[in-house]
Parts: sequence; structure tokens; C-alpha cells
Amino acid sequence: MIKRSFPTPELLCPAGDTEKLRTAVQYGADAVYLSGKRFGMRSAPKNFDSDELAQAVEYAHSNNVRVFVACNSLLSNDDINALSDFAPYLYEIGADAVIVSDIGGLDVVKKKAPGLETHISVQTGVFNHAAARMFYELGAKRVILSRELSFEQIAEIRSKTPRELELEAFVHGAICVSFSGRCLLSDYMTDRSSVRGDCAQPCRWKYSLMEEKRPGEYFPVLEDEGGSYIFNSHDLCMAEYIPQLVEAGIDSFKIEGRAKSAYYTAMTANAYRAAIDAYVSAPDAFELPDWILPELCSVSHRPYSTGFYFGQAKGQQCYDCGGYIRDYLETGVITSFDDGMITVTEKNKFNKGDVLEIVSPGKRPVKYIVERMYLPDGTEIDTANHPEMTVLLPSDVEYVPGSIMRKQKI
Repeated sequence: MIKRSFPTPELLCPAGDTEKLRTAVQYGADAVYLSGKRFGMRSAPKNFDSDELAQAVEYAHSNNVRVFVACNSLLSNDDINALSDFAPYLYEIGADAVIVSDIGGLDVVKKKAPGLETHISVQTGVFNHAAARMFYELGAKRVILSRELSFEQIAEIRSKTPRELELEAFVHGAICVSFSGRCLLSDYMTDRSSVRGDCAQPCRWKYSLMEEKRPGEYFPVLEDEGGSYIFNSHDLCMAEYIPQLVEAGIDSFKIEGRAKSAYYTAMTANAYRAAIDAYVSAPDAFELPDWILPELCSVSHRPYSTGFYFGQAKGQQCYDCGGYIRDYLETGVITSFDDGMITVTEKNKFNKGDVLEIVSPGKRPVKYIVERMYLPDGTEIDTANHPEMTVLLPSDVEYVPGSIMRKQKI
């Protein structure tokens, strides 16, 4: 088990499956959070079965990256019984921590796997220093703070809790309209439980108004001719505010997105790794590298905001649309470089003559023009249009395996 102090903030990245885990590690994560097939707050990703969890821990630890296993859905009686067996298994395979959402789960872990570090989930709603201190006294090593806290409130929690208690906070990604994700809309409307990892996101849907004495007569709730999405939150982006996050006392910077793509994982991890490193190199004269914000805009996202960090998040709902901004398309992943040729596994169609960008771990994107392209047998082609096909491209520059190729949408 890797033990880590916090001379610099920890970068904590999502890992919804093995591909995303490896991507997060390669692009700069200090730690990853993931889930088994049960207990996690995200059912859409593939997640990890028992053998895959053991392999994930082994791989991450071989790269000096810690692994936190989410068991933070609302736990039923059956779940509690099953957790009694699962927690000792997590300790046995060397998981660094388990994330729990209530005191029952915490109690089970402390009794059944007393050597396993426990983190208190954002689902718990830790909103004040008394709650944070109580969880520490009950044996928690870390609390994941409510998204509704400001810098000032976080700083007070830090000042009134033991320094041994680690504070984690979300710095990037989707925000729920309800209090730290505790929402029942999905349950009522679709029988899919948001607090058990299966949210249908009805807060993103388009609504009309109907008066009870006029059944079937719908009145639009208009912001403009496109309609109104009154529950739809902006996404969070705090890359510009690394010094303030550190000053508030946050030990771990968490990126949301276990259900999102490996491309999202790579771009967000790469950007925040560079932002944190820029701060560490010049804490008193921090300047965000000029390519960071454009990189964060290259992933699928809603309009960005700073959430509650500067106080109440008024005016930060996204009323005019329910969709995402998608300006870039991943075209392929570089798997090797040999004798002036890069080998690419194609993800989306690209053509001879296209102007692409290549993003490598720890580096800003660079332009690449597709002047020639070949099949592995040497046949020259004009287009790569079959997912997962192998393509060879000439290059004077060596790119590390895992580098991502993309193109801007027109």
C-alpha cells in the first residue's frame, strides 16, 4: 500500500474502466477513484470485477498511483451484509482507501477491515467543521467536502479540524442541481435511482407547464425560442484558481467523470497536472499556462463556472440548452513509434490532408498534418474510416504510446 504525504495537492482522477485507469495514470494522476460491480455511484461505466480490481491496484501501484474504491451508493441491508465481505477483500488486494457514504458503511469497514483507510463521500454532505471532525474521530482519514462550500467555509473547516484529516474537493466536472447529488427526480420519473448510481438526468430535460384544469394543454416555459432547461447546471472548472484551492487547505483536487470517455480523462488529467505543477514551481507568482483552458474546452462539457467557491452560485444555471459543447473529435491513439512512423489505432474518421493535433502526456498539443497514410502492409490510403483500424503515419518526431490525435470540428 502506497503512503503519501501532501507537500503538493493530490490530483485525483476518475477511472470508469481499465482503459480510463491506464489513461489517468499515464496523463498525471496521483490517485484514481473507481468502483467494483456493486456499491458505486456510477452504473454506466464498465467498472471492475474482483479480479480486475486486483489488477488495477497492482498496475496503479507499479506507477506510484493510489487507488480509492467507491462504495458510496446508499447502502441497503443487503448491501451492508455484502460490504462485510467486500471490505476485507479490498484490504487484501492492497486498495489504498474505500469511499463510504454513511456511518453504517464506515462502521462495517472499520470492523471488518480495520487496516483499510476510509474516506467519507460527498454523498454524506459534509458541510461544516463539526461533521468533519466527528468523522475523523470515528476513524475516517479523509472527508470529501460538499460542493456547496465556498473558499471561506472550507478554510474554516481546515482551521478547526485536525491536520491529519485530509480534505478533498471537486475542482472540475458536472454539478448536480440537488444537494451534492441527493436527488429523487430520476427515481420518481424513471424508476432509476440517482443515489444508487443509475441517474437518468431528468434535470437536463426540456419541460413545459400544464395547468390542472386544462389537461393536455401545454404552455412552454421559454427562455427563448429554444426552450428553457431550468434544472441544468453549468460544469465546474477551477484550473485558474489553484492558489486559492491550496490556500483554503484542500489536500486533494478531484475531477468528476467516471462515466466519461478516456479522451476526457486524458485531457482533464493533463491540464490539471500542468496547472498544479506550474503552481508548485512558482507558488508566489502562479500563472496558468496559456494552453490549459483551451484544453479543458476541448472535452465535451457544458458552459463552465466556479460553482459555489466564491459564494452562492447564482446565475450559474445553464438555461438555454441541455446538451454539451463538443468542439473536438478524437481521431486516434498512438500505440508505437518506429523508424519514422507512428502507428495509430483509429477512433474516428480522418483523411489525408486533415490538420490534426497530437496531445502527449505532460505537453501542450502540437499540430500534425496528414500528408501520407498507410496500412500496415504498406498500402497507401486516403482515409481511415473503420474504428480500431491500424494506420501508419510518417513523423520526424517521436510520440510516446498513449498520445492522442484529434481534430477540431468544423
